[in-house]
Amino acid sequence: MSLTVEAPPAERTGTSPSRRRRFGFHARMMAPGILLLAVLSLIPLFTVIAMSLSRVRLLGGVSFGFVGGENWARFFTDIDLAVQWLRTLVFFVLTVGLEMLLGVGLALCLWKIMRGRNTLLSLLLLPMFVAPVIVGLLGRFLTDSTFGLYSWLLGLVGYEGDLLGGTYSAFISVVAMDVWQWTPLIALIALAGLTSVPQPLREAAAIDGASGWQALRSVILPSISSVLLVALLIRSMDAIRYFDIIAVTTNGGPADATKVVPIRLYETAFRFFDLGYAAVIGLVMLAVTIAIARAFVGVLERKGLTR
Repeated sequence: MSLTVEAPPAERTGTSPSRRRRFGFHARMMAPGILLLAVLSLIPLFTVIAMSLSRVRLLGGVSFGFVGGENWARFFTDIDLAVQWLRTLVFFVLTVGLEMLLGVGLALCLWKIMRGRNTLLSLLLLPMFVAPVIVGLLGRFLTDSTFGLYSWLLGLVGYEGDLLGGTYSAFISVVAMDVWQWTPLIALIALAGLTSVPQPLREAAAIDGASGWQALRSVILPSISSVLLVALLIRSMDAIRYFDIIAVTTNGGPADATKVVPIRLYETAFRFFDLGYAAVIGLVMLAVTIAIARAFVGVLERKGLTR
C-alpha cells in the first residue's frame, strides 16, 4: 500500500503564509492613502473629460451642456493654437537645450575646482531658490527700457529697442530668464554624477594617452549619461508647463510673440471662460506630458536603470 502525502497549499504555490500575511498587512495599511489619492486624481480627471464634451455655463450655477466632439473638432482646426504649439516646442527646445549645455559645462568647471567649490556652488544655486514670479518681476525691472540694467548695457553697444516690446527680443528674454533660473539645477545634478565617476577609470584613460576632450567624450559623459537623462526628464516635465515668468513679464505679448500653450489655456479658461475648450487643451497638454515622461522612462528601462 502506497502512502501519498499532499503538500500544503502554501508549498504548492511556492509562497509562505507569513509572506501572504505580510503582503496583506501592507496592502491594508496603504489602502486608505491609495483610495484618497485615487479620489483626488480620478474625480478631477473625469470632470475635465466631461467638460471637454460639454459647453460649460457659469451663470446661475455651473451646468454642463453636452456638445459631443464639438470642442475637439475645434481643437484640430484651430490655426492659432497650432502656432502656439509650435512656439511652445521652440521654447521647450531652446530652454532645455541651453540648460543642459550650460549646466553640464558649469558642473565640469566646478568638478575641476578643488578650493572654494562649496562656496561657488552655493552662489550658483541661488537663482534656483527664487520663486518664478519674483524672477519675472526682476526680469521686468532689469529689461525696462528706461532704467533697466540690461537695457543700459545693450544701449552701450547700439541697441536702443525695448527688450520686452519686440517680438523676437521678448521671446529671447523669457527664454534667458528660464535658463538663468534652472541651469543651476542641471549643474547640481550633473556635478553629483561627476563625483561618482570612478577614479581608476579616469586614470586608465590618462594612461592610454586620451586627451581631455577624448576622456570627456568617451569616458566621463557615458558614465553620467543616466544622471543627465534624469535631469533632462525633470526639466522637460517643467518646461512643457512653463507659465509663471511669461505671465508676469509679457503675458503672451507683444502680438502673441510669447504666447505658449499654458498662457493660451489660462486665457481660454479664466479670461474668456470657455471652460469646455480649455478642458480640451488641458487634456492634450496632459497627454503630451505623459508621452514625454513615458519616452524617457522607456530609455531608462532599456539602460536597466528602473530596476
